[in-house]
Amino acid sequence: MEQNDLTVRPLAGRSELDLFLTLPYVRNDELATDLDEGRRRPEWMWLALRGDRVLARLAWWTTTGADEPKMLDILDVDDDAPAAERVDIGARLLRTAIDATLPAGTTPPEYIRFVPADWRDTAATRQVVEDRMAVLERAGARLLVERLSLEWRPGTPVPPPAGRLVFRQVEDTEELLTAMTRVVHGTLDAHDVAALTHMSPREAAVQLYEEYLKTLPSPRGWWRLAALPDGELVGFVLPGRNDYNAVISYIGVVPEHRGHGYINDLLAEGTRILAEQGVPRIRAATDLGNVPMANAFRRAGYVSEQHTVNMVWD
Repeated sequence: MEQNDLTVRPLAGRSELDLFLTLPYVRNDELATDLDEGRRRPEWMWLALRGDRVLARLAWWTTTGADEPKMLDILDVDDDAPAAERVDIGARLLRTAIDATLPAGTTPPEYIRFVPADWRDTAATRQVVEDRMAVLERAGARLLVERLSLEWRPGTPVPPPAGRLVFRQVEDTEELLTAMTRVVHGTLDAHDVAALTHMSPREAAVQLYEEYLKTLPSPRGWWRLAALPDGELVGFVLPGRNDYNAVISYIGVVPEHRGHGYINDLLAEGTRILAEQGVPRIRAATDLGNVPMANAFRRAGYVSEQHTVNMVWD
């Protein structure tokens, strides 16, 4: 395909945000604030143009105050462009942006896209998702997992404490790291499974803990460990607030206590802590294939109208 008439470049500055917003996506209404608060930069937001028409765009995201992209969460092509061109244009944009933005030899950060829960059910919605996945695959990425994006709203009943577990605040880092190290054994979470292919459970726990410190500015006093009445550890739940919403960031039961429904108690406790803050919603996520966790969220009144497609480079 002839692409010599394309211009591929980053935004010249924040003044071009309206041009970037030409293509629709659920994250569009967050971009201005993200730029203001340093989670995005114009030089991390790229366009493929034919004249004044935006044919494709992408943007990286990072945590507040970080110096490098942490996630590729926007990658769009003009769905009205000829079908034979869309993937080619997106692939050229992505490769050009990677080469110009990321240090040589760097593994690009994970790609995450919100998609309708029923995206496979109609040809049009399936094509939108598959086009974008094809662009990523051209650049060497692969599908890691599809996840449920879940939400709890005020007014949804929160079960009262069942009395089976004793909850307390996390007293020090080491006891939480010990609990997290135990929980990653036998995990069904695809990200944790992938991490365990190249690091120990302890290293994976430390990495997760450090990430939560960066992304959850909320009080660590909300975090809870759960034990049986005799003090034996059962699990933990880490409710918090990120830059956008209240979240159930991590929840887990140690292997020897799985299968007894304790996940319901943990989730209810985490939901109760956040609901008491008067939040407008609580967000959470779990792998589509993690059926026990997905069922626990549904029992607790969390609903899923969107999924995310998560792709990684090895």
